[in-house]
Amino acid sequence: MEGSIAAVLANWVPYKLSGDEAQPHCEWLYTGDAAFTDPFFDDTIVKCKQLNYRRYKSVSSIDLLPEWSKQIASLPPSAFIFHVSRCGSTLATQLLSLDPASIVLSEVPFFDHLLRSKQHLSPQLLKAAIAFYATVKNNRERLFIKTDSWHIFFYKQIRELYPQTPFIMLYRRPDEVIRSQQKQRGMHAVPGLIEPALLGFEKNEVQQLSLDEYIGKLLEKYLQAFIDILGKDKLAFPVNYNEGPMAMVQKIAAVSNTVIGSAVMEKIKDRAVYHAKYPERVFAEEAVHDPVPDYCRAAYEKYEVLEKIRNS
Repeated sequence: MEGSIAAVLANWVPYKLSGDEAQPHCEWLYTGDAAFTDPFFDDTIVKCKQLNYRRYKSVSSIDLLPEWSKQIASLPPSAFIFHVSRCGSTLATQLLSLDPASIVLSEVPFFDHLLRSKQHLSPQLLKAAIAFYATVKNNRERLFIKTDSWHIFFYKQIRELYPQTPFIMLYRRPDEVIRSQQKQRGMHAVPGLIEPALLGFEKNEVQQLSLDEYIGKLLEKYLQAFIDILGKDKLAFPVNYNEGPMAMVQKIAAVSNTVIGSAVMEKIKDRAVYHAKYPERVFAEEAVHDPVPDYCRAAYEKYEVLEKIRNS
């Protein structure tokens, strides 16, 4: 059995924790030849479940992941993309995914399950899980991973796993981020949906805040984390959304030693003018000219510090 594990698990990924919290199990998903090019991996899961409807439910002990992962050929991450949300990270990964030599993983739910597990699972399980999503096939040469925005608070664990991997710190003006959140709030922008302690809030603090005050304070914490990391990590690189999509891609390519061919770059230029989540729509957004609101003034001060770091 040991020598055949790679063949048995070809095109399968661990995608869900189930069972007792004290002893979670791993559910597996057959992905076939899915290219992982959706804006979010949740969309890919929906498609792959259609391939699984005639299959029996596949479950294993989660403790098997590290040993099994050693027996499959996989790509190491070329870069992790950390972000503050609504800052062009989805568009950046969509553009990177146009290169057929790249695997691009965007906010994979299983990675979040492992990081936020109440059982404080071994970080090695995350590294093992990533290997299954990055198997060497179809002439893929590199791997980019976009984290969930709150994964910046797991920086230490991820850096210890990948000490030589570039970390992209993608950010944007806080008032512009909040304007986007006001239209449609992500789960981290609603108090309580992500554990307050994980985000650096006191237990009862979030209950006293309005929605805008909450996201303003959260952005302050995100940006301070970026500042702290950039002050000590020579493999962390700040990228501002307002530099434009082509600059984002070019910077990510440069720090990850990725060579993008001219034909692919032309496709990237064409795609860059369209909406990240709705690729049939040309992207258009008015610049923010209003004074910075009081509820994100502190976050904006952190933003200005980041700009000084980026431009130094």
